[in-house]
Amino acid sequence: MDGTGIEAYYALKDGKKLAFGYTTGTCAAGAAKAATQLLLTGQAPERARILTPKGIELSLPVLDASSGEGWASCAVRKYSGDDPDVTDGMLIYARATLSSGEEIRIDGGEGIGRVTKPGLKLPVGEAAINPVPREMIRRAVLEVMEECGRTGGLSVTVSIPGGEEIAKKTFNPRLGIEGGLSVLGTSGIVEPMSEEALLASIELEIRQKRALGEEVLFLAPGNIGADLARSVLGVRDEAIVKCSNFVGRALDMAMAAGFPEVIVCGHVGKLIKLAGGLMNTHSKEGDCRAEILSACALRAGGGADLARSVLDAVTTEEMLRLISEAGLLSETVKIMGEKIGFYLSQRVKGEIRTGAVVSGGPFGILCGAGCAEEWLLKNKGVEIWSIS
Repeated sequence: MDGTGIEAYYALKDGKKLAFGYTTGTCAAGAAKAATQLLLTGQAPERARILTPKGIELSLPVLDASSGEGWASCAVRKYSGDDPDVTDGMLIYARATLSSGEEIRIDGGEGIGRVTKPGLKLPVGEAAINPVPREMIRRAVLEVMEECGRTGGLSVTVSIPGGEEIAKKTFNPRLGIEGGLSVLGTSGIVEPMSEEALLASIELEIRQKRALGEEVLFLAPGNIGADLARSVLGVRDEAIVKCSNFVGRALDMAMAAGFPEVIVCGHVGKLIKLAGGLMNTHSKEGDCRAEILSACALRAGGGADLARSVLDAVTTEEMLRLISEAGLLSETVKIMGEKIGFYLSQRVKGEIRTGAVVSGGPFGILCGAGCAEEWLLKNKGVEIWSIS
């Protein structure tokens, strides 16, 4: 991708340089600018210059230019840098056509999804081209129109051949975006290993669940928590959001979205960290599993030898086995649950109801925290301690 302008930008991660890329929105804007120039002048540019919202100016190679009576089409190839992205290398097309009126109309064609559920930034029925890319496309097209003295209307249709199949690997089916990919990007630039991109997807899904009328949100760090909510607790998929390690940020998002109640479901290996106030459960943020469980075991009546053996254990399930053999499992995990409940409530400042259901692999459900116990009693007819 030499000569695009992105080559000088990178992120440092673990001492390695990871290359930046550019979004589908940037590609769509570049393709639309080139197609408009071809339509109005009869000549396709070799490159399309786009100033991204991040302030990085790019010079994008224009590919597959074609035209006919009243229309023109160009493409730009997506480049994701060192960020793992299913759209990397795909051609993003824009077809420009003359239209009546003064408006610049933007729509989606082949491979672009359609919004079918409320709660997104776009109305139901609209092509899944997000607001920032839409504005980038509009400005790019308007720049060429002004240069060429065009005052009438113009329509731009964005398409991504193969997008419908690739979209099955993305969040789109869960978000109610059907038939293809979304044209995304808030900065126009893809930053490798970007946590913000994942957080944006999580926030979008949370907002949508609330817009669809869900009252209780179930957060799961991963598949174990999601399976626990779905298979054991009987929660519908429509109420479950996988939040990765970002439990705290997801709680913030749920509160902002207006959820009155949030229950976190997951394995003790992740959720034990919440009992120490760690709201990001990634190991790089801290690993206090043994310390917390040994402290809970001590408080439950265990001695120094038990605490030392727990601290020396490698896995949480081994720690639980040691505590169980000492006859203190029930009291220990109850104390752990109380701490989890406390810190979850602290995170949301008590403004919404929070809780957790913690599983322990072969030990089954270990404990509930906060409002989770009440939810289980009301919806499953059981006390948390009786279903281990």
